[in-house]
Amino acid sequence: MDSPPRIPPAPPARDHGGNLDAAMARFGGSRADWLDLSTGINPDPYPVPQIPAEAWAVLPRRPDMDRLIGAARAAYRTPARIVPVNGAQGAIQMAPSLRAPGRAAVLGPTYNEHAAALHAAGWEVHEAGDLDALHGADLAVVVNPNNPDGQRSSPEALSALAAQVGLLVVDESFADPEPDLSIAPDLDAGLPNVVVLRSFGKFYGLAGLRLGFALAHGALGARLAELAGPWPVSGPAIEIGSQALADSRWQAKTIARLTEDAARLDALALAAGWHLVGGSPLFRTYACTDAQAAQERLSHRHIWSRIFPYSGSWIRLGLPPSDRWEQLETAFAML
Repeated sequence: MDSPPRIPPAPPARDHGGNLDAAMARFGGSRADWLDLSTGINPDPYPVPQIPAEAWAVLPRRPDMDRLIGAARAAYRTPARIVPVNGAQGAIQMAPSLRAPGRAAVLGPTYNEHAAALHAAGWEVHEAGDLDALHGADLAVVVNPNNPDGQRSSPEALSALAAQVGLLVVDESFADPEPDLSIAPDLDAGLPNVVVLRSFGKFYGLAGLRLGFALAHGALGARLAELAGPWPVSGPAIEIGSQALADSRWQAKTIARLTEDAARLDALALAAGWHLVGGSPLFRTYACTDAQAAQERLSHRHIWSRIFPYSGSWIRLGLPPSDRWEQLETAFAML
């Protein structure tokens, strides 16, 4: 299996999934023909409720924002200050401004926007292969569970790491299906230098809503709120987020379905001779002989996947919608 490279001194390329238009241009077909599995977004989204007209017409009011924050506090089981932001990406771009630039270390390979945002803010960025290699960094980043290999770090390990770094940023964008993995419940005076990032759009399947949260205690939480500004999210995002975050029945059913579907996808990949690298209930990363060739074979069946510039063998797939499994099963049978 390929070893990931160190992050170079030049700004890294911002390589992402979701670029279905490029696949369509090369392999043909309409958007309806394609099954886009290049991202880790829940393909069966939360049902959008009716949104009051006022949510569109006026700036978000403090009671509305407090309602959203209260729902997030209960969902994430945290005593920390919660700052709504424009998706987890909004928090990623805020994090480099939380202290003066110095030496940053990112546990990788991982989502490349962390390194890119740090580079843009003047930080010296290095990739670390394990938690111990993060020690001594002025700012350390851990994505938990990690994207794309699914590596997990316990809350206890992260609490211990916090004492060894200046600022610890824990990106929990994929943690909703595994709530016990989250360090958010531990964010109190004992962890004054930890920021947790949460994505709403991935688990709830509403990435276009652009809603996320930054969590921190004390002065760090106050600084995040200052950076976010008075209206960091929209009225419709507040309405939908408040309802979805409080819907524990939908959450439990969705976790069960995602877990079952991830196992179903693993069975298809195993039968094709692929090997599981890791993942979460929202995405799976496999090792195969030639990732680019595998991506092309799937693309001829109008299924888009994700491969990585640092590995010739890794290929990542999200989960298909409940009514599109037949297309995926047929494609795997042709591999």
